[in-house]
Amino acid sequence: MTAPARTRSSAELIEAEEPVLAHNYHPLPVVVARAEGTWVEDVEGRRYLDMLAGYSALNFGHRHPVLVEAAHRQLDQLTLTSRAFHNDRLAEFAERLAELTGLDMVLPMNTGAEAVESGIKVARKWAYDVKGVPTDQATIVVAADNFHGRTTTIVSFSTDETARAGFGPFTPGFRIVPYNDLAALEAAVDETTAAVLIEPIQGEAGVMIPDDGYLTGVRELTRRAGCLFVADEIQSGLGRTGRTLAVDHEDVVPDVLLLGKALGGGIVPVSAVVARREVMSVLRPGEHGSTFGGNPLAAAVGTAVVELLEGGEFQRRAAESGVILRDGLAELVGRGVVGFRSRGLWAGVDVDPAIGTGREISERLMREGVLVKDTHGSTIRLAPPLTITAEELRSALGSLEKVLTA
Repeated sequence: MTAPARTRSSAELIEAEEPVLAHNYHPLPVVVARAEGTWVEDVEGRRYLDMLAGYSALNFGHRHPVLVEAAHRQLDQLTLTSRAFHNDRLAEFAERLAELTGLDMVLPMNTGAEAVESGIKVARKWAYDVKGVPTDQATIVVAADNFHGRTTTIVSFSTDETARAGFGPFTPGFRIVPYNDLAALEAAVDETTAAVLIEPIQGEAGVMIPDDGYLTGVRELTRRAGCLFVADEIQSGLGRTGRTLAVDHEDVVPDVLLLGKALGGGIVPVSAVVARREVMSVLRPGEHGSTFGGNPLAAAVGTAVVELLEGGEFQRRAAESGVILRDGLAELVGRGVVGFRSRGLWAGVDVDPAIGTGREISERLMREGVLVKDTHGSTIRLAPPLTITAEELRSALGSLEKVLTA
C-alpha cells in the first residue's frame, strides 16, 4: 500500500507559495485548513476567531448550513449552462433580489470588480441613449479614497498610488471629489455627468462613515442634475451595517446598486448590478455578458442568501451586536485606540502608532487567536460574521484590549 502523503506544516506551505504565487497579497502567516461558523482552524489545529469574514464575503459565517445545502442540492442537478441558454434557477434569483433591494432588474456577474465595471458601462450607455450626452463625452464623478476594485478602469479613478503606480495609461472620463463633501460634488456635476458612483461607507479607507444627510444629499443632487446615483454596496450591503443596505439608514434608493461578496455566501463568487428598469433596459443582446454570470450554482446560492435576509434576522443581529462592538471600542479610546468608526458589525479602529502599525497589531491578535486585517497606517478593520455571539465578540474585544495594553 502507498503511504498517505504527509501533510505539510503551515511554515512549509507558506514557503512553498513563495516561488509559484504572484506576490500581490501580503497575508498574515496563518494557513487555514478548516472552518465553521465564526471559527477557522489552521493546519496544525489551532483555532482562530474570524473577525474579518472575508471582507464581508462571509457575512453568514463559514459554511452556513442553509447555504451549503443549497449548493449541494444544485451540484447534483446543474452547475453551468452559460447565458446561451436559460436555466431554471436564474428567474427566482433575479425576482427575489430585485424585491429585496426595491429595484427592478438584475444583471448577474461574478466578482465585485465585474459588478463595478458593468455598472460603469450601464451608466455610460444610459447617458448616451437616454440623457443625450455626446458620444464618448460621458463623465462619472467618484470620491477620493474610494475602493471599487483593481481592474485598469477602476484603478484609473483610485487615489491610492499603490493601486495605480505602474498600471497606466488610465481610462479617462472620471472626476474625483472629496468624500462626504456635497458642495464639491455639486461643483463637479455638469451636463456630461452620467452618474455619481460612491460607497455609502468607504471600507478600504478605514470604514469611513459620512455625515448624516450626505446620502440623502447625493440622491437629491443627482435627481436635480439628471444623472444616476450608483451605490457600491459590495462590502457595506446585505446586512453588514444592521440594515439590508447601508443606504437604508437614510431611506435612500439609488438608481443603480452594486452587490457582491456576501451575495455568494462565501461559497461561490456572485455579484450583481441591480437597477431601475429604465436604466437597465439600455442593454441589448451582445452588448455585455459573462459566461459564468447567473450560472445555476451561483443563482441557487444567491437565492438562499436573499432568503436568509428576507426575514430580517441577520440585520437585527448586526444592529444588536454592533452596539456591543461600539461600546467595547469606546472603552478602549485613550487606552491604545485613538479613534474608531463603526456601523453595525463593521468598524475601523485607529491604533496609537506608538503601539504599532496595523500590521503589527493584526499579527499580535493572530497570536491571541483572533484574525483581523490592517488597512492604511495603524488602522485595523473589524467585520466579523453576522452570526457571531455576544460572548465571542466580547472575547475578541478582550483580546484587542490585551494586545493594546500589554
